[in-house]
Amino acid sequence: MSTRLATSFLLSFALLLSSCGIYNFTGGDVGSAKTFTVNYFQNYATQSPGSVFDPGLDREYTLSLQDLILNQTSLDLVSANGDLLYEGEIVEYRISPMSATSEQRAAQNRLSITVNVRFFNKTKEGAEFEKRFSFFYDYPAASQLASVRDEAHQVIFERINQDIFNESLADW
Repeated sequence: MSTRLATSFLLSFALLLSSCGIYNFTGGDVGSAKTFTVNYFQNYATQSPGSVFDPGLDREYTLSLQDLILNQTSLDLVSANGDLLYEGEIVEYRISPMSATSEQRAAQNRLSITVNVRFFNKTKEGAEFEKRFSFFYDYPAASQLASVRDEAHQVIFERINQDIFNESLADW
């Protein structure tokens, strides 16, 4: 009896594992693509009125987008001629006051980042787009941006990159 139960369990487990191969829990549909390229996202935020400059933002953002696609797909990252191509620029990096105290001072600041993205898919005609993605991070006005910068970038990049991923590869 226990041998039959163990055999049934192993067979069920094997079927479960093999059937999971057709599902992708991230929702990404890479089609027949095998590779992707993320070109360097230049930081043009200072050309937008009210934007400030953050050195290294361009490299940090480019790496975060590469990491998200690597982690959520089976695609290989290549430096050029990928089946999927992501390129664009950072067009806004702005800090603005969000709420005021009774003394007419800012109680909270908001860091907003906007990225313009162009996506090309060599394996699927009509899947290309150019679109802006943005998100924000609120922090106490008493804090300096430098003290919350890393956490703010992580939160903002994660949201923007997930939106880009969903727009380019999610097949809902």
